[in-house]
Amino acid sequence: MKLEVWQKAIELHKLVSETIESASVDYKSKSQILDAAQSVSSNISEGYSRRSIKEYLQFLYISLGSLSETLTRSIGLLNTRKISQDKFHEIDVLHYEVENKLLRLVESLQKKKDDGTWNDRIFDEISEYNSNSNNPAIQ
Repeated sequence: MKLEVWQKAIELHKLVSETIESASVDYKSKSQILDAAQSVSSNISEGYSRRSIKEYLQFLYISLGSLSETLTRSIGLLNTRKISQDKFHEIDVLHYEVENKLLRLVESLQKKKDDGTWNDRIFDEISEYNSNSNNPAIQ
């Protein structure tokens, strides 16, 4: 929950949810865009929980795919006038921020994978976990 990208992905899901709730969108379209938006943060956390750098990176790439799907579905809703240009702009700006943070996280983790500095263990003590909050890969 300390990852900024995860927090922003949660914000994106909330924004999409609020936008869709007030729009005249059919159930299937609502379900699809909400699933895609929620999948972004879900895949970030699931990848981290796997503790394997390869799996973590794989789930981050899946998260990027879900992020693109969220934007594409938002474009469709904009083009069919189901959401306003202003709401689309809000989603687009937050999407851009999440995408860039995700890409930076992937780069950081890829570097850790390449140089062998990924730590795949679970911390034994809460103090040990908290002391690692200065680690850029978890912020």
